[in-house]
Amino acid sequence: MAAKPYNDEEWDKIMQTLRSTEGHFGLPERVYGSVVLGSFNIRKLGSPKSRNQRTWEFLAHVCRHFDLLAVQEIQDDLRGLRRLMRLLGPDFGLIVSDATGTFPGGPGLAERLGFIFNWRVVQRTEIATDITYDRSRVVETLAINRDDLEKPLDKLGEALEDIQEWEAAGKPPPKPKKPKVKVPVFITFIRQPFCVSIRISGHIDTQPYELMAINAHLYFGDYLSDRRQEFDALMEWILARVKQNDRAYYPNFMLLGDLNLDFDNPDTDRRRIEKYMKSFNNNSGEEVEVNFPFLDPHPKGDGKVFRTNARLSETFDQIGLFSRDKRLPDFRDNTTMGTNPVGPDYGVFNFVELFSQALRGRPFDDLNKPEKKAEKKEFLARFEHKVSDHMPLWIRLPLPT
Repeated sequence: MAAKPYNDEEWDKIMQTLRSTEGHFGLPERVYGSVVLGSFNIRKLGSPKSRNQRTWEFLAHVCRHFDLLAVQEIQDDLRGLRRLMRLLGPDFGLIVSDATGTFPGGPGLAERLGFIFNWRVVQRTEIATDITYDRSRVVETLAINRDDLEKPLDKLGEALEDIQEWEAAGKPPPKPKKPKVKVPVFITFIRQPFCVSIRISGHIDTQPYELMAINAHLYFGDYLSDRRQEFDALMEWILARVKQNDRAYYPNFMLLGDLNLDFDNPDTDRRRIEKYMKSFNNNSGEEVEVNFPFLDPHPKGDGKVFRTNARLSETFDQIGLFSRDKRLPDFRDNTTMGTNPVGPDYGVFNFVELFSQALRGRPFDDLNKPEKKAEKKEFLARFEHKVSDHMPLWIRLPLPT
């Protein structure tokens, strides 16, 4: 039985708690002289009937706090997204990709990637494109790794034969399933990342920020190595492009999205990923700084890295800066984040804690006790599908001065 969405009385409690504790749960406040850029995986954002009116109003309230918001898991059905945009009003614009993740009409879940932006602060410029690896690069990869690919291809071939025999015989369900195959090398993205060029204007007579904003929802899959392949490939593409300062449309790149990084064990994973990120700085040239602030504990926090999934166990979502502009924060600035009201700063809107405090009167961490496993499951089920199973994350930058 599906969990019931929050009713009007429950939403009233949630919004009253949020308004009475402005900023307490990490929803970025509007601060004059700053711009807020963020990312939000809104689970299966499709049919307008998938959420009730109060849920749509809550999502609009959240999105209104961002000047640029990269949104993942937009479905091929755009009616729900358009309903959200109507609630946001005329100050906000939208750019969205076509469906990716499956061939048109084929099996699988097609998704779109989109950017919601505040017209008053963010200007869209000329570029809007997918990020792909060209065919010659794919062919080269297949040729170099042909021996390693032999076994996975044989396994897929055997499964295809079974499926063709099943279809030819007209057998009733269940249909044979393709086996789970571990592909040893990166070939192409499961969903093509989406890139647009933006300009963020500051005060009069100042040079605006000029950024290539990349929205990505990388592969989750059955194998950790598959996830890392996509992440590595995207990093390789961005770094190669940002080095082409004379040809890249803008010299600065910002990556926002659900990267599905394996980050459930902070003690070991953080050191591994941090070392990997620092290698990007070593390989990107002296003029390019690479900064993923969400790999570091916030200097005003509790010494722990932010969690971005609704179960507060993973940091799947990330924001990364690849910049030549010295006004943008580099990794050395992460130790002083939040000391200036206009930024730089970063954070997560922890609506899970908001819901727990408003409806239970207790912190979410209280549900992590073994004897409360069933209660925790019931609590999460009320909003993981109707609101989302990811929380929005953000970075605040001072406007150009």
